[in-house]
Amino acid sequence: MKDKREQTIGRANVLPVSSTVLLPNTESTLLMAKADRDYAKHLGTIGETDIALPLKQGVDHGNLKADDFYRMGVLLTTGAISEGDDALQVQAQTAERIEVKELRIEGSIVTCTYEPAPARIDLDDKGREEILDYMKKVVHEIATGFPGGAQFDEMVKGYTDVDALIIQLARFMPLSPEERYGLLSADSLKERSLLFIDQLIRQKESLELNMRLNEKFSEEANKRYREQVLREQLKAIESELNSEDGETASKKDYRARIEASDMPDEVRKAALEEVGKLEASGSEGFEQSMIRNYLDFMLELPWKREEPVPVDLKAAREVLDARHYGLDKVKERIIQHLAVTQLKADKRGSVLLLVGPPGTGKTSLGKSIAEALGREYIRMSLGGIRDEAEIRGHRRTYVGAMPGRVLESIKRAGTTNPVMVLDEVDKIMPGGFSGDPASALLEVLDPEQNNTFTDHYLDLPYDLSDVFFIATANSIDTIPAPLLDRMEMIQISGYTPDEKFHIGREHLVPEVLEDHGIAESQLTIGDEALREIIEEYTVEAGVRGLKKQLAALARAASEKIVEGDGDLPYVVDTEVLEKVLGRKVSHHERAQADNPAGVVTGLAWTPVGGEILFIESTDMPGTGEVTITGQLGDVMQESARISLSLLKSRLPLGAAGFKEHDIHIHVPSGAVPKDGPSAGITLFTALASLATGIKVDPKLAMTGEVTLRGIVMPIGGLKEKLLAAQRAGINKVLIPDENVQDLKDVPDEVKDQLKIVPVMTVEDVLKEALGIELPRVEHALMSSAALPQRAPMV
Repeated sequence: MKDKREQTIGRANVLPVSSTVLLPNTESTLLMAKADRDYAKHLGTIGETDIALPLKQGVDHGNLKADDFYRMGVLLTTGAISEGDDALQVQAQTAERIEVKELRIEGSIVTCTYEPAPARIDLDDKGREEILDYMKKVVHEIATGFPGGAQFDEMVKGYTDVDALIIQLARFMPLSPEERYGLLSADSLKERSLLFIDQLIRQKESLELNMRLNEKFSEEANKRYREQVLREQLKAIESELNSEDGETASKKDYRARIEASDMPDEVRKAALEEVGKLEASGSEGFEQSMIRNYLDFMLELPWKREEPVPVDLKAAREVLDARHYGLDKVKERIIQHLAVTQLKADKRGSVLLLVGPPGTGKTSLGKSIAEALGREYIRMSLGGIRDEAEIRGHRRTYVGAMPGRVLESIKRAGTTNPVMVLDEVDKIMPGGFSGDPASALLEVLDPEQNNTFTDHYLDLPYDLSDVFFIATANSIDTIPAPLLDRMEMIQISGYTPDEKFHIGREHLVPEVLEDHGIAESQLTIGDEALREIIEEYTVEAGVRGLKKQLAALARAASEKIVEGDGDLPYVVDTEVLEKVLGRKVSHHERAQADNPAGVVTGLAWTPVGGEILFIESTDMPGTGEVTITGQLGDVMQESARISLSLLKSRLPLGAAGFKEHDIHIHVPSGAVPKDGPSAGITLFTALASLATGIKVDPKLAMTGEVTLRGIVMPIGGLKEKLLAAQRAGINKVLIPDENVQDLKDVPDEVKDQLKIVPVMTVEDVLKEALGIELPRVEHALMSSAALPQRAPMV
């Protein structure tokens, strides 16, 4: 290929150069960022010639225009190209100066036409010699002020060409791109020489100023160092004259304290290595405070495993019963867990998960367990944390590093076997830039791993296998499956009104009176008033709202007591409630005196307890269209369609009129979203009542999922639904046959007031609700393998 430098007018590819300006006849290594790599693809192959053309400052590399380039550049011969981690490295040799005549930009390809532009030689031999000597003299004055400058001075003495010396010195000077381009664009040797001499003199003055400042700073630093040394000597003399007491000395003697501690050998060895670093570093070394904080933390951590203490199950049961009313199943499960721990002292995996609505006593149960076991109680709230370092801590390489909250809590407890409550584990924020705290908990709660738990700050294994972990959550929906798998779940359901009454009377009222400084002889809350607060002024599964309402009564009473207004005790009855607490906030549906045909009472579960609801259906002349309203979810709408299909198959004559009628199904309250399959038999019964015109007893309620075969499937929340039925004045309830086993969780006072009838198929439902007896479709209860051939439809 013909060399482009031999042409008067040439064409070549252009390499845009930013942040610097290449001077002629130099060897350079160009670093091209990722954004500029597209240009590198169009460079000539090794040995070919291109144009290195500088860019103006502040241009957009992604949208280059001709005006973004300077016009003076240099010829560039590309050498080796290598791939770096963050940039492309291009070895290049520049040649003479050129002037660009025309630029063409097509995508990422930039080409140009150019012609050589050598500088005019307008200095004679004497002028070149004088300028050369002057530049060497200035360089000598600069070099004498630096160690090793003599070698640089000797190198400069060998130059006899002014242009070559300018280019050589410019490589070592901190010139801006504009100053370098000024050297490149100078048209004559004289102009370039005078411009460079000006830059060289300014560089010399800047260096001299910096040297004077450094000398002054060094004097100040030496003065401060002398003062510091004298203070240390004075401190040592005072220490000798006034010997420290034994306790202070022992605190500072890390080596002796570590040797006397109960640390495992591996940990003790690592701690002694840190002591060695502390002793080797200066008194004011950078790592002094960091090492001291680390050693203090290691020494404050409990390392000695506690001896197993026999658990008195009877005493533990008494503690749980005294602190918590009801929750019999939960307390029994906890007692069983303690019994297993007693039989196998080294049992691992003491991780319980208490799941239930707010205010049901999950956190206080953990405190009661600690009291029953005679262990230290610590609580760690996990709600809202989003940083993995909250669990594992920070590495000590970071400034201000701290241990994680797990080991920090162990340190506060001062024992290796506390009861640690991990509160609100379902409210951990999902992982992001700072790591995933839920994943960090996997090692903490895994019995196979937590005996060697490694905190980033401690960076040594710590045994958590003796810790009794109790996690609490309102829902398991947001808990990651791997984390949930490591915990044993105990479900805590909402309290019944009767349980709330006893909790309020036996626990909350005395607690509220004590919190407000009121004696029992000064305030009396009647039983009827307490029950009305529970029924009409709270809507919750727990008792937190009840406590707030009792506190409002206590505040009103405290005002009366302080002012001496009225006789004591201040009595709270039902007439006082509305005056103090305001209007009632709770509204519960009640069974109607009469339900028209097409209306049936159902049962629903909510997070704050059960409720009854009315399934309403009606028909009107039309084309068989079905309308479903009441903010029903997809599952509930499917149940309505299944019920209609099932009705047409079971009562074809009664449903025949639906072909010429539109059907409208509605579930009040319309503003509340509703979903779930448990209203299946209620929807079926409502449509059957509408088709036959037979009314359903308003004191009858039902719940159960229905299949297209007519099978009644089991449902959840039976306890809450039966409580709602009792409260609403229902006398008879239809439940799925498979839910009979769940009746043991229902209080006896509820079962005594309700007639509970289990049903297996929709035929059983029709018989109980409408008095219609149909032969049971046998294949509904048979397996698919035993189904006979289908008979022709009549």
